[in-house]
Order: sequence, then structure tokens, then C-alpha cells
Amino acid sequence: MGTLLKDNRKAIVEEAKKIVITAHKSPDGDAVGSSLALYHLLKKMGKDATVILPDPFAVFLKWMPGADEIVFHSKEEERCAELISEADLIFCLDYNVLHRTGKLAPLLEAQVGKKKFILIDHHQQPDTFPDVLISDTSSCSTAELIYEFAVSLDAEDLVDSTIGSCIYCGIVTDSGSFRFPAVKPETHEIVASLLRKGVDHAAIHRAIYDTNKEDRMRLVGYALSEKLVVNRELKTAYISLSTEELLRFNYESGDTEGLVNQALSINGVNFAAFLRQANDIVKISFRSQGTFNVNLFARAHFDGGGHNNAAGAATSESLAEAVSRFESLLPTYAAELNY
Repeated sequence: MGTLLKDNRKAIVEEAKKIVITAHKSPDGDAVGSSLALYHLLKKMGKDATVILPDPFAVFLKWMPGADEIVFHSKEEERCAELISEADLIFCLDYNVLHRTGKLAPLLEAQVGKKKFILIDHHQQPDTFPDVLISDTSSCSTAELIYEFAVSLDAEDLVDSTIGSCIYCGIVTDSGSFRFPAVKPETHEIVASLLRKGVDHAAIHRAIYDTNKEDRMRLVGYALSEKLVVNRELKTAYISLSTEELLRFNYESGDTEGLVNQALSINGVNFAAFLRQANDIVKISFRSQGTFNVNLFARAHFDGGGHNNAAGAATSESLAEAVSRFESLLPTYAAELNY
């Protein structure tokens, strides 16, 4: 357990006075958890740190300490520009390329070569722009890497229950509650150390998974009963939801979290997708089990990417066009899907 110190990360952090922490658009539990964990760690180290996210996150993540201090680019563009221009050091968490930060990307791109960048991530094919690249595709979460980052800074003793709760949130959400193949013995060792520091894992699990709104429950029921399509021959299932359908159930960010996993959980299904209309784009989540590589599928056809068994993408096509194209691609992968 722990990351070997083979670069100048410690000196860069020690020399920085103003630090900005960023994560990808549509931030999930790992993005928010790792960002807030690092935020609290840097604060305890005496640093002036700010978390900037492209847009808001799901309500079931708002319990995390420091969530109210996050600055959202979608709401405060000028303030974000000012904070980034004043920063000595910029952290890039849970994303491998700058364009994954959406409309925040141009502000970050303008600072490459001018400010120090540290990227901490577990997705495949990271970009080469950062001064320090901490990329481990075998890790189940970026939050796990944040713990190891603290160890590499000789700051493990600073990890308390507040920081640990944020790390735990990132680990538990991105590992599928410890069920995905990327979970290693070291993952459980890190979690054990967090529990010893006072992290209440039961309370965190309730906050994330047991705080459903009635509207969300009805939306999930509708999606599964009316919009689930299963192709038994190609061992594929998918769900698609339009803006109108989402609004019918008073949709809020995070309400469709986990739908793609429910489609994948069907007996005999090896590949699942969830397509959601979001303003002028369609966001797509891909999941698989076994050997079918959704990272390659997403990259080849939807300019997306991620992990071997979990990836995402977005397209400017209409929802109907995206669904039609997805369906048309499946027969090409018949042999791989029927392994």
C-alpha cells in the first residue's frame, strides 16, 4: 500500500501557495470524494485550496464535509477564471484529458505550461500535459490514489475521519460497493485504516444509497418497466430516456445513477448501455462484464472512453439517432458479446 515517491510532487505541493482542485463534468462520487478529500488534506497542510467543478452533482453526495465550499463553473464563471489564473498549482482528479471538464477546459488549457499541474487518475490513456502524472489504471478509484498520494507526501497522519469519509465515498461508489474486479487487497487495507480513523461506513452507505426521493423511485420504475430493451441474442440490454420523460418525474442530477448497472444485472446480459438526453447532447454510459471491452467500444464509435468494463461518452445526435446507431453496431460485435 502506498505510492513510491519517484517525482517532485512533494516539492511542488510544498512550494504552492494557492491551489485549485478540479474534476470532470457531471461529477460522480469518486470525483467529488477525491476532490474534497484532497481539499481537506491540503487545508490541514496550511494551503489555500479551492475545489472547482464544472457543474453540480447529485443530491446524495451533498452530505460530504466541504461540499458547500465547492465553486461551480456553470454558476460562477468569472470567479472560476480568477481562481485558476491566481493558482500556483492545479490538480486534475478523476479525468485523463482536459476536455472531460467540459466548458472549464479552455481555462485549464490556457494555463498549461504556465502553472504546475498534477494529474491523479485511474482511467486509460492519460494525456501528457501534467508536470506530475499519477495514473494507475489498476486502481478501483481515484479516491484510493488520493490516500496513496497522502502517504507519498508523508501526510498519512493528517488523514482523519473527515478526509477518510470523502475517500471512502469515492472508493465505495466507484468500486460498486467493492464488487468490481479492480478491487484489490490494498483497497480493503486502505478502507480498514479509514475505519480505524473513525469513518462511519454504515452512515455513509445510508447517505449514498438510502436517501431516495419518491420521484426518483418512480422514474427508475418507469425506466425498468417501460424503457428497458433486452436483446437476448446479442446478450445486450439498454435504457434510453428523453428530456420529456425525465421532466415527467422531476429529474435531478443523480436520479438515473445505477440504471445501467441494473440493466447489466439481467441474467445472460454481458453488455449494457444507458442513453440520456441532456439539453443538446446525449450522454451514454456503457457497462460490461467479462471480456467485452466497453472502453474500446466507446472510443471507436462515440469518442468516449473509460475502463474495460465501464465507460462513458456523449454525442450531439438526437436520442433516436444515438439509439439507432447503437443498435446497428451490435451485430458487428456478436462474436465478442457471445463469449
